[in-house]
Amino acid sequence: MQKCYIILAAIHLHIGEESERSVLEFFVELNVFRAQWMSELKPNSASNGGNRGLSSRAADLKRKQELAREEKARELFLKAVEEEENGAVYEAIKYYRRAMQIVPDIEFKINYSRSPDPDGGNENGMDGEIEDLLAYFHQQLTLQDNSLKICVPEVDMAQMHISALPPEVLMYIFRWVVSRDLDLRALEQLSLVCRGFYICARDPEIWRSACLRAWGRSCTKLVPFNSWREMFLERPRVRFDGVYISKTAYIRQGEESLDGFYRAWHQVEYYRYLRFFPDGQVMMLTTPEDPLVTVPRLRSRNTRVESIMCGHYRLSQDTDNQTKVFVVVSKRKEEVITRISRFCRRNPAVPETEHSFHVGLQLSSGGRQSFNKLNWIHHSCHITYRSTGETVVTAFDLDQMYASFYFARVKSYTAFSERPL
Repeated sequence: MQKCYIILAAIHLHIGEESERSVLEFFVELNVFRAQWMSELKPNSASNGGNRGLSSRAADLKRKQELAREEKARELFLKAVEEEENGAVYEAIKYYRRAMQIVPDIEFKINYSRSPDPDGGNENGMDGEIEDLLAYFHQQLTLQDNSLKICVPEVDMAQMHISALPPEVLMYIFRWVVSRDLDLRALEQLSLVCRGFYICARDPEIWRSACLRAWGRSCTKLVPFNSWREMFLERPRVRFDGVYISKTAYIRQGEESLDGFYRAWHQVEYYRYLRFFPDGQVMMLTTPEDPLVTVPRLRSRNTRVESIMCGHYRLSQDTDNQTKVFVVVSKRKEEVITRISRFCRRNPAVPETEHSFHVGLQLSSGGRQSFNKLNWIHHSCHITYRSTGETVVTAFDLDQMYASFYFARVKSYTAFSERPL
């Protein structure tokens, strides 16, 4: 027994603290082997109670050793997290390595729901996470003074600080940030500046105005949502900060060569683009050009892209809780007249027919983004004759040529604000 402890002490001094785990496991295995060896030396007539006692003591010892290792690894891991937050990455890596050498999966055994308070306690008797962060920030800003202060300058400055502005002016600036294009993503980023900006970004009137612009009069009631912000984030809608893109690719057989030796095959690829606006307008374009070329040209609704179709759209939610988007687009009248004037320059005649395309799409979510997919459910062409007023409808069969639309966010669409919300 003495030799064993001497050997263990020598091993511990030789390999250092980073191999504590292997030493502890060796010690536990040695105790288990000793208990089994002692039980085998006893005669068979001995009672099984002693054997069970030895095995239970070995199991208790092993359990205590595991708890000790896990506690040590937890301390090292939390120390590594603290060092990483302070910017000491090299020291953090050392603590991470030591913790994972003791318990390899220690990161999955730590409960992050309750983070330790850096000041050593919880203010106002609040334990764990703050349930209502908005009320908490409002209370903190009110406790600093009798009146509510949106923000205070961090350092003394000679210039006027934004905290000197009245709340009404500050809220008007926030409406310019959101703009008529409903860039609520910028508003969420603005709320990360300070606690006062967080309170302003949660103003119900801003989110109510955004909901009214997105759905119109159909969102006068807040039920079943708890707030206007929750309605805007959870209720199905089309997105305005980008474009929906559909790519279609197929192989078409070409004509036979003159000598009849071979027949060419052509690979055809083209894109469909859908750009929605909060006021109910929509643009649709079908072109073989790559999105890198086409997407920047769809930023403005007054674009001069050839063969683009413009129109309006509406959202419809059926009883099966499926949100559908109905689009009606047609070519611009000035473009049609321009094309006719190329052939008849003196007196261009007004076209006798009007063509409009009706598209039905089903809105869904896929992956990590919300409302980023549109599936085809209807496509038809309506031809109206001016002389008789008759309308002929031609419906198209939806086959593999009608690929789904997927949303792509475009930062340049919301980079500028033309009008406030």
